[in-house]
Amino acid sequence: MNKAFTKEPEGDDDDEEGVVASAIPPGTRNYLTPEGYKRLREELMTLLDEERPKIVEVVSWAAKNGDRSENGDYLYGKKRLREIDRRIRFLTKRLDIAEVADPSIHHGSDQVFFGATVTYENSRGEERTITIKGIDEVDNLQGEVSWISPIARALLKSRVGDEVSLMTPGGLEKLEVVDVTYPSPSPKA
Repeated sequence: MNKAFTKEPEGDDDDEEGVVASAIPPGTRNYLTPEGYKRLREELMTLLDEERPKIVEVVSWAAKNGDRSENGDYLYGKKRLREIDRRIRFLTKRLDIAEVADPSIHHGSDQVFFGATVTYENSRGEERTITIKGIDEVDNLQGEVSWISPIARALLKSRVGDEVSLMTPGGLEKLEVVDVTYPSPSPKA
C-alpha cells in the first residue's frame, strides 16, 4: 500500500501535550516567574516567525520536485513541521493559562512562597538548597523544583526555623528550614 494512505498512530500527535499538561493540577494556573514566561514567549515567537516559515519554504520547494515518497527534504520537512506545530500548540496552551508571579515582591521575607530559594537541613544534618519555580521552567540540574513537587509543597508557607514533614520512598523525613531568599526587585525604569 502507498505510504500516503497509511494512518499514523492515534495519540502520537499529542504525546508532549498530554503528558506534560497533566502535570498541572486541574483548575490551577501555570505559575511562572517573569523570566520563565519571557523564555517561553520567545520560544513561541521564534517558532512562529523564523523556524516554521523556513520549513514551509523547504517543503514547498521539495514538493515541486516530483516524487514525494523518496524525497528526503519533503519527508523530513513534513515531520519537522508536525513537530513545530505540536510545540506551538503546547506553548500557546501553556501561555494562555500562565500566571506570572514575581518572586521579588517577597524580597526580605523569611516565609517560603513561589520563587523562593530555600536551604533546608534533613535529620542527618545534610543541607540542600532548592529554588521553587514553575513546571515549564524547572532545571533539576540547577537545584530547581516545580511548585507542585512534594518537596515544594512541604516547604510552602513555612518560615526559617520551621520543621516540615516530607513523605519519601524511605519513609517520613523531617526537614528544618535554614534560610529563605528571594531575588532583589529590579529597579523601575
